[in-house]
Amino acid sequence: MKNIVILISGSGSNMAAIVRTAQRDNWRKAFGAQVAAVISNRPDAAGLALAREHLIATEVVDHKRFATRDAFDAELATVIDRRQPTLVVLAGFMRILTPAFVARYEGRLVNIHPSLLPAFAGLDTHQRAIDAGCKVAGATVHRVTPALDHGPILAQAVVPVLAGDTAQTLAERVLTQEHLIYPRAIAALLQGL
Repeated sequence: MKNIVILISGSGSNMAAIVRTAQRDNWRKAFGAQVAAVISNRPDAAGLALAREHLIATEVVDHKRFATRDAFDAELATVIDRRQPTLVVLAGFMRILTPAFVARYEGRLVNIHPSLLPAFAGLDTHQRAIDAGCKVAGATVHRVTPALDHGPILAQAVVPVLAGDTAQTLAERVLTQEHLIYPRAIAALLQGL
């Protein structure tokens, strides 16, 4: 079985989109794949309850319990490795990962970012796009490399930036596209494995 481990920090809306698609499209039969676990760095992440509703194993590795980023990443890797992951999927996981962690999962670690990379890596992407006068914005699924938000692009979706948009209204439109392209990109990866 190809195990997918999803990492979240909050509501888990992208995780939920992946889980719904995996169930609807029967990834077990189609790819021999399953979402094996959802792991959060925050014990109060709402997405954990959502995962449990879908009978998916959940775990918490609270980053606040660790003195260093390296110590946190080492424990996170231990928890992930118990699930023997084929893919590790970052879905709103709001921690910058160490180069050693990224190297451990090289080729198996993917992320979604709310901009059309390589533009607007990092935070505050929607406001930055509005401030720059962009006519379009969007989302990018990419492989994770040590350079933040600069790995090879797997999929992108474009949305218009409308007159009067706020960071919030633009974010909402981009998020609807994230929920479509992330599961598609993961299915394409699974098909090639």
